[in-house]
Amino acid sequence: MVMDLRPAVFLDRDGTMNVPVLREGKSYPPATPEAFVLYPGVPEAVQRLRGAGFAIVVVTNQPDVGAGRQSRSVVEAINTRLREQVAVDDIRVCYHTDADDCPCRKPRPGMLLDAARALDLDLAASFMVGDRWRDVGAGAAAGCHTIFIRNDYAEEQPSHYHAAVGSLVEAVELILSWDRQGV
Repeated sequence: MVMDLRPAVFLDRDGTMNVPVLREGKSYPPATPEAFVLYPGVPEAVQRLRGAGFAIVVVTNQPDVGAGRQSRSVVEAINTRLREQVAVDDIRVCYHTDADDCPCRKPRPGMLLDAARALDLDLAASFMVGDRWRDVGAGAAAGCHTIFIRNDYAEEQPSHYHAAVGSLVEAVELILSWDRQGV
C-alpha cells in the first residue's frame, strides 16, 4: 500500500519560535519554562501553515543536557509549554553535544529523517526554518527547502539557503506563497 506523503515545515525552537537568551552575541535557550517567551504572531503563523496542510515538526538541539548544564526535565517542561501555546505535530530533541557524533544533532538530518518516516512526510516538498547555520545544514541534508531567519549572532552564518527572512512570521508568508506556486 502506498501512503500519501504530506509536506512539513520543520521549525527550530530557540531563536525561531521563541526569544533566545543572548550572551556575548551568542544564542542560548531559556533556562526555565517561565523564561520561555514566544515571538509575537508565532501561534497564528503556525496555524496558517497547518491550515494549508503542512505538518509542523519542531527540531531542536539541546546540547546543554548532554554537557550537564541543563536537565532533560526542564527541556521537556519548556516543550510542554510550547505545545500549550502552539499546535505542533511533533517535537524532536537531540540532547547530545558535537563530541557525541550523533546523527540527529543538527546540522545532520537525523531528526528530520526520523520524523519523516514516523509521520509520512514528503521531505522534497518540506521546509526547514531556523536561525542558525546548523538548521539550514540539516534542512539541506534532508532535501528540504531552507529558510534562514537572519540574526546578528557572533557565530558562523549559513552560506547556502533558499531564502532569508527576518522572522518566522515572514517565513510563513514566503512558504504559503511558495506553496501556491506549486513548489
